[in-house]
Amino acid sequence: MLEVGALDLAYGAALALRKVSLAVGVGQVLCLLGRNGVGKTSLLRAIAGAHPPAGGHIRWEGHELARLPPHERARRGIAWVPQGRDIFPLLTVAENLETGFAVLPRGARRVPAEIFDLFPVLATMLRRRGGDLSGGQQQQLAIARALVMRPRLLLLDEPTEGIQPSIIKDIARVISLLRERREMAILLVEQYYDFAHALADRIAVMDRGSIVLAGAREELDEADVRRHLSV
Repeated sequence: MLEVGALDLAYGAALALRKVSLAVGVGQVLCLLGRNGVGKTSLLRAIAGAHPPAGGHIRWEGHELARLPPHERARRGIAWVPQGRDIFPLLTVAENLETGFAVLPRGARRVPAEIFDLFPVLATMLRRRGGDLSGGQQQQLAIARALVMRPRLLLLDEPTEGIQPSIIKDIARVISLLRERREMAILLVEQYYDFAHALADRIAVMDRGSIVLAGAREELDEADVRRHLSV
C-alpha cells in the first residue's frame, strides 16, 4: 500500500500541493486526473524523491519515505516513468533497458523475455538509438525500462501525451494486464477521462494543488469529474 497523508510541497514561496492525501494498494490502479499545472506531476516527484515535501507523510509498505533519496526508493520497488519519458537518446534501446539494472542484485540483471511480449516493437529495435524512435516507441521504451526494475509501485506520468491512438491502445493493454496480475500498485496521472476511466479502480481529481474529488470509479459522477478537467 502507498499512503500519502496531508502532503504539502512548495517551490520557493509557491505552494504546489496542499494537504494531499490518497492511497493505492497492490493490484489496484489509481488514476489522478486534473488540468495542467494543478500539482499532479509535483505529487509524483514527491513520491519518487525528486522534490522534498514541506509537510505530511509518504509511506510505502508501511515505511516512511521522507528521508530516503530517490535511488533508495527505487531499491524498495518504486519505479517512475516521468512526463516526457526521459530516455537516453544516444543509448540504444538495449542499453536504455539495461539502465534499469542499477537497482537489482547482480543475479537478477537481465531483461525479462516478458518485456518483449508486452512491447513487441522493442525486440526489433534493440540496436537503434533511443533518440531515433518515434514518440510512441519512446514511451513504450520508458515503461519497459521501469518494468525491468521489477517494481511493486509504478508511477506513470501522462503516458498518453503526444502519442498516436494505436500505441495508446497498446499502453492501455499493458496497464490492464499488470493490474490483473495483482503484483504491483499503479498510480497513473492523466488528463484524458476516457483513458483513465477504462483502467482505474479508483479516481482522484486535483485542482489547485488539492484533491477535490475521490472515490471508486463507479461512484464518481462523470459530469463532476469532467468539470474539473475542462479549461
